[in-house]
Amino acid sequence: MKHFLSIALALACIVLAVSFIVIKRGDNVQHENDAGAIADFSNRLDSAQMDVALGKAAVLTLSNRLAESRSASLTLSNRLMEAESTIVLTTEQITNLTRQVAETESENQSLGRRVMDLTNQVAGLTGQIALTAASLAQANKDYALLENRLRRDVAERMVVERKFNNPLELEVQVQKLKKHPAEAISAESIYAGLDVEVKSNSVHVIAPD
Repeated sequence: MKHFLSIALALACIVLAVSFIVIKRGDNVQHENDAGAIADFSNRLDSAQMDVALGKAAVLTLSNRLAESRSASLTLSNRLMEAESTIVLTTEQITNLTRQVAETESENQSLGRRVMDLTNQVAGLTGQIALTAASLAQANKDYALLENRLRRDVAERMVVERKFNNPLELEVQVQKLKKHPAEAISAESIYAGLDVEVKSNSVHVIAPD
């Protein structure tokens, strides 16, 4: 009986040993598989962490670029507002300048017409001055002729007065009038001795020969 128990015990030990070895090998394989899986997960975790770090860097870069873009957009918006304000002011200035140019052209046209009128007036005055100068020259000439004629007439009158103051000369003139009666006195006979040409609207002194 003891012999069977020893054999059963030995068989049981062998079975246990074989089972232990099999389990140990399975555990080693499982451990190796788990270690490989853990290493793979660790590598994946490292890669994921690296990807996350790279993503964070990319997000930070994008955030910085977004901030720069917002700043540039704000600068461009301010410049656009300044440009629009400048355009409005420039448009107003152009409108004012256009109006001033139109007013200046209108004033220039008015001044041109005024200059033309003044030129015509000056031309008319120049003609009148020329006519006045010619009339004045003729008047001076006539005055000189009349002055000379007056001096001659005064001298002749003095001679006649002397004759009438002389009784002998007066007697001679009376006898002459008796023999040769005087013709009727007319305007033509009076003007004939004065060297003056009389018309209906003017009197012109005849220059002596």
